[in-house]
Amino acid sequence: MATARSLRRLIGTLSDPPSRLPRPPVQRRRQQRFLHSSSPRVSSTRLAAPPLGPSLRAPCRTYISEMRKSAFEGNILRLLRNEIQNEHERAPPAKPVDRFGPFAVDDRPGEQWIRLKRKFGENEDISIEATMFDGALPASKTAGGLGEDVDLHISFIVNITKDKGSNVLEIMCSAWPDSIEINKLVVHGCQRMPSHLYTGPGFKELDDELQDALYDFLEERGVDEELAVFLHQYMANKDKTEFIKWMDTVKHFVEKKAT
Repeated sequence: MATARSLRRLIGTLSDPPSRLPRPPVQRRRQQRFLHSSSPRVSSTRLAAPPLGPSLRAPCRTYISEMRKSAFEGNILRLLRNEIQNEHERAPPAKPVDRFGPFAVDDRPGEQWIRLKRKFGENEDISIEATMFDGALPASKTAGGLGEDVDLHISFIVNITKDKGSNVLEIMCSAWPDSIEINKLVVHGCQRMPSHLYTGPGFKELDDELQDALYDFLEERGVDEELAVFLHQYMANKDKTEFIKWMDTVKHFVEKKAT
């Protein structure tokens, strides 16, 4: 396989303009002058070399274009294969689990979120929809540390329903590496939420005791620090899995020949 430097040298050679045609021998030029002077019906243009028109240059340009395209695609494929191999060798992704405690886990392959579902008590259905990592904050500095680490953020929504067709309690939360945070809660119908629905005050505007009671309400249903730890571990593995799949999809697209 030619190196990139050799390809550039070859491409540069092929793209140089054609050199000037060699001068004909003196005897040939004298014969041309004699024919021109002795035979008025012979045009001097018939004896000159034909010009290099577009029809002779086009194949060369097409060849150069194909060479460049092949070189670019080959470089992309090489980088993708190396990256995929490195990801597998450094820390290959694990097979995603399908349960966490009482929750059934739906991985949603190829998408940026997962769903967890469980039943609680006799008539409660709990559904959690969590995104992949969608933000970060600098981690607090520890003794002797440089403070360069970050705490990754996951957004998730808890939907709780009681009986079929009942209203939905929707609680919007954040999952940090070892804790959860309630941001807002609202009650709405089981159908689409109205665009001008009153959603109440911000969670931190509520009375402190009410805030604590709502955290206890979620903790009783399994939405707690352990869930935050699980989500971060799960999403770290999903992030690696989806990244490898994405690179493999790009690689197959580049490899596919145009028809």
